[in-house]
Amino acid sequence: MYSQKVIERFTNPQFSGEMKNPDAVGEEGNVRCGDIMRIFIKVNKDKISDIKFQTYGCVAAIASSDMLCELAKNKTLDQALKIESKDIIKKLGDIPAIKAHCSVLGAKALKNAINNYKGEKK
Repeated sequence: MYSQKVIERFTNPQFSGEMKNPDAVGEEGNVRCGDIMRIFIKVNKDKISDIKFQTYGCVAAIASSDMLCELAKNKTLDQALKIESKDIIKKLGDIPAIKAHCSVLGAKALKNAINNYKGEKK
């Protein structure tokens, strides 16, 4: 079963949606389960000033994406790169072990977005 916090994040995500004119986008997917996550970021003075997600996936995938965005918003790029799946799971409470891979996808999508941003700035 999912925790109440996971259900709340799934039914009422705060960061869901596409972002107009993002500074960078990162995507990650899992062919086996079909989950796909796309993270949009806006960066201001090396901090993530805005972040949104679009996720095609299960309850855990959507809840994890939303929590990831909360954890990353207003963090520096270097701080956000340090966010790991265990941080997302800890903040959400409890996710069934078989669904833990969903939080890994979100963290990878964020890293991809940040790396895309840094690559474009070079």
